Amino acid sequence: MKIRTGRRDDAERLLAFWSAAAHGRSVSDDLAGVARLLRHDSESVLVAEVDGVVVGTVIAGWGGWRCHIYRLAVSPDHRRRGIGRELLAAAEARFVALGGRRSDAMVDDGNPGAHELYRNAGYMPDSSWSRWVRPSSRSTVMPVTRAARWGKLGGV
Repeated sequence: MKIRTGRRDDAERLLAFWSAAAHGRSVSDDLAGVARLLRHDSESVLVAEVDGVVVGTVIAGWGGWRCHIYRLAVSPDHRRRGIGRELLAAAEARFVALGGRRSDAMVDDGNPGAHELYRNAGYMPDSSWSRWVRPSSRSTVMPVTRAARWGKLGGV
């Protein structure tokens, strides 16, 4: 197995891999979103391959301030062989080289295998924070009325 950084021509392969191997789906799981990531920071995408076939991935996102781990996924046929651990170590090495101080990971609450991997690597859930999301697409953003802006709806 070898781990390499993403390439601009990986978008379709990554989408197909995530469809088969990843736990859950992301709003960015489309050709345009993955291609944009690969154009913006292809080095953040780490790809594990065996004989040229993708068997694992992780996105090691760095915004110059924080280190974020996304899309750590291993092919069902290659799980329990240390590939996830090696991808996580490669992501952490990237962060250290960039000056990162702490890594955080997006982990599906319904994925006990991922929980085990992260716990064994020294990660802990942080219940003092929660994830808040808002779609940024104009087609999904609800208009905010004047009353809502002033806290007059829903007892706010």
